[in-house]
Formats: sequence, structure tokens, C-alpha cells
Amino acid sequence: MNRFNTLSSELQSATPTPHTYSSSYKWDSPYKSAGPSVSHPDDVVVCVSIRTAMTKAKRGGFKDTKTEEMLGPLFQEIFRRTHLKPTDVEDICIGNVLQASSALCARMGQFLGGIPECVPLYTTNRQCSSGLQAIMNIISSIKSGLIDIGIAGGVESMSVYTMENALSPESIATCVFDNEMARNCLIPMGMVSELFSEKKKFTRTQLDQCGVDSHQKAYRAHKLGLFREEIIPIHTEMIDKDGKSHKCVVDYDDGIRSDTTLESLSRLKSSFKKNGTSHAGNSSQMSDGAAVCLLAKRSKAEQLNLPIIAKFHGYHVSSMAPEMMPTGPALAIPEVLRKTGLCMGDIDIFEVNEAFASVAIHTINELNIPTHKFNPKGGAIAFGHPLGATGARQLATLLPELRRTHSRYGIVSMCIGTGMGAAAVFENCI
Repeated sequence: MNRFNTLSSELQSATPTPHTYSSSYKWDSPYKSAGPSVSHPDDVVVCVSIRTAMTKAKRGGFKDTKTEEMLGPLFQEIFRRTHLKPTDVEDICIGNVLQASSALCARMGQFLGGIPECVPLYTTNRQCSSGLQAIMNIISSIKSGLIDIGIAGGVESMSVYTMENALSPESIATCVFDNEMARNCLIPMGMVSELFSEKKKFTRTQLDQCGVDSHQKAYRAHKLGLFREEIIPIHTEMIDKDGKSHKCVVDYDDGIRSDTTLESLSRLKSSFKKNGTSHAGNSSQMSDGAAVCLLAKRSKAEQLNLPIIAKFHGYHVSSMAPEMMPTGPALAIPEVLRKTGLCMGDIDIFEVNEAFASVAIHTINELNIPTHKFNPKGGAIAFGHPLGATGARQLATLLPELRRTHSRYGIVSMCIGTGMGAAAVFENCI
């Protein structure tokens, strides 16, 4: 215990080990830009992509709602929108990070959603990208010919999770403390952001402005009704301070604050380090929520008369030192573009998870992304980051905006704890 406490103190005062990364990514990619869209029977397509609202952990609309209660209505909505028979689904994968009984909860959610016992299900955990990884797992099964149609997504209840109990010192192997990379996996994510911001010389004002922008974009999108297509109202119950249960409908992201300003954020104390730059107003909110999508081989979707709203193009996971986690999206995005033969200029919308403002600012700066293309409906600083659900939530947010703006390509990307980054490219088909 004493050794662990000593380590925590050392990590919080440490400076990240220097690493060399490429300079700002150039938009004049050596690869040809996208030509006319070509359809193929073996394309993997998205037929439905929906989510619940994202609500404040321990205080918001889902604070008394279990993960299976969030998943069930989303499964039901897939069949309502498509008239697909539940028995036509060949596999389900759900991303989850925090629930100890995640596979059990997801399986119960499947049954609550009307999907029979003959349909298999499993869960996956790649931390902050678990929802996106679940989507990629089902896509991989379709591309390999194992299945033709499946459901993927993610769910998280951070209301039932206690941060203080996240890591038991007794569970850490002694040898970890003697290995720098292994030891740096223990640096709290907030401290990683602090140290990275120091390294990059990001100012408190820059980070706070990112928080303001996220809330303003999200509030504008909310007022314009831009989330209506993606958010499915959930009928649930909340327990008040007197212990009484009240029925309610949760249908909006309750973390969005219309009154967020630089002045209001300047009054917040730093959360992770004395006189630091990161705090609750420029970091992602702890929240509860779920998101799912229906995926299929194009030929199967056409056979079943399913809607085809998007086409999958490519996926990449980059890896870096644990303390360089904020570089994840800036490294993964160029690689997925390389794999797909697309250029930065081909991408109309970048949905990048705002785990911390430092991640957003670095990604914008490193890749020279025009700010109007970056999270145009706001991001996780405004409406939260329910870890296992986020990747699937981003897809549900991206696709309606591509359609609304008559745009073609979008990217979903995020950093991942312990030092990774993921990115996937989707094309609007409507």
C-alpha cells in the first residue's frame, strides 16, 4: 500500500517521457481524393444508428436506471424502424467498460428488447473505444463471411461506479513498479491530460474555450432539434431525495449548459493538479447512456428491404506510450485515411471524443482540421462520455449530420486509456 501511494505521488509530479511524433499532418495527401461512390454487394452498411440521451452520472435522468433497461428499448426501436424479424439477427456485440457483470446485463437487455435466446451475444472492452470496437467486431464478422447481419453498440452506467474503488493497490503486480511503461499505465487520465497540456504549452484559456465551444455547439444543436432523430426516449424511474420513485421520460442530454462562458469556467478549480489547467468544465462529464446500430452486408440489407444509411470504409487503432494518450486521434486518423485512400479534404465531419480539451486541441492543431468540421453538434465536454457507449454514440450523432448537411464522409475517433487511439470512416448513403 505504501509503495502504491508513493508511486501515485511520483506520477503526479512527473513529466512525460519525451517521444518523437510527426509534425502537423498535411492536407495534400499523396493518395488520390475520393472518386464517385461505388456500391458492391459485399459492402458493410449501417441500417440504423440510434442512442439514448446522455445523462449526468449519479445526478441525471439515468442515475437509477440499469444498463439492461437502457439497452432494451434501443433494440426494440431497431425492429420498429426496420420491421426486421429479431431471429434474422445473427450476432450481437456490446461494448462496456465498468460493469463487472457486463455480459449478463447485455444479455438481459437483449431479452428485454425482444431478441430471443437463439441469437448469440457477447461484450467487449477496449476502454473509451469499446462502443466503436463492438461495431468493428460485428463488421469484421460480416466481412469475413461468418454472418450477414448483426447488432453492435455500447452501454455504460457510471452512476453505479465508484472512481475511488477503480484500482486496488493489492491487485498490482510488484514487477509493474519497476517497468516504466507498465508503471505509466497507472497515471490517472486527468493527470495525463495535465502533463500533456504542460508539454504542449496549452493555456487554461485555450482549454476553457474548447469547453465553451462544445457547450455552445451542443446547445445550438439541441435547440434546433438536431438530436431528435438519434435519441430514443426512454421511459424509466428516478428516486428522489426522500426515497420515492417517480416515472419519467429521459429524452435529452442533461449535461449541456447554455450558460457556459469563459468567465464561468475561469472560476472552477483545477481537478487533477494544484494550479493545473484541466477541470470539470473542460473535461468530459461522467455520464450514463447507451447506443446501438444495425449492420449488414449490402446484399443482405437489400434482400430484407432494410434502409441503407451509411457505408463502412475503414478502421485503424494506433498505439503510443501511456502518458501520450491525448495524441491518439491525431495518430489514428491519418492511418485510417491511408488505408482507405482518402485525403483529409475528403472528410466533411470529424466526430472526435472530447475526453479532455487537450485531446481536442491537439487533434485540431496537429491535423489542421477546420473548426466547423470538428464536432459540429458539440462533444463529450457538453453531453458526457459514458465510456463503453461513446464510440457508438458518436456514430449515431455523425450520420444524421452528414445527411442534414448533404455531406459524404465522416470520421469517428477517440483516444484510449493506457495509450491508444482509434478512428473509423463512414460514408453517407442517403
